[in-house]
Amino acid sequence: MENVFDPKDAQNYINRINNLIEDTHGLWGRMMVDQMLAHCSVSYELVYEPEKHKKPGGIAKFILKKFVKPKVVSEKAYSHDSPTSPQFLIKERKDFDAEKKRLIGFIQKTQQLGAEAFDGKESFSFGVLTAKEWNNMFAKHLNHHLSQFGV
Repeated sequence: MENVFDPKDAQNYINRINNLIEDTHGLWGRMMVDQMLAHCSVSYELVYEPEKHKKPGGIAKFILKKFVKPKVVSEKAYSHDSPTSPQFLIKERKDFDAEKKRLIGFIQKTQQLGAEAFDGKESFSFGVLTAKEWNNMFAKHLNHHLSQFGV
């Protein structure tokens, strides 16, 4: 698994994103490339812009921690067409260049803050995570969707 906190690995993600063009088509799924970029940014919005999203209630958070968290923070890759949480659904088209710039900014900010800033940090949905769990969550999600679009 790549390390999103490592400058070389973070730059690799940025290079892959920069290989996308506005009419890149996915190899599976229904999202357009601009929607995919916005979708990938949601993971970071939950960290850096949490006010944009409704926090899960007690029962929902329990279910997320018990059943979803193990799948999200493990190193096992997502399968194609994995289910998506409603807050990650991007239904409308987005500005490709703006979404690309935004996602790259989130990746750079995360790398610069480093693993220490995330170790023991509380997740919006999953409670306290280790730096490794944060890394797995970010890296696995990016890899899944960048692979979906052939980069």
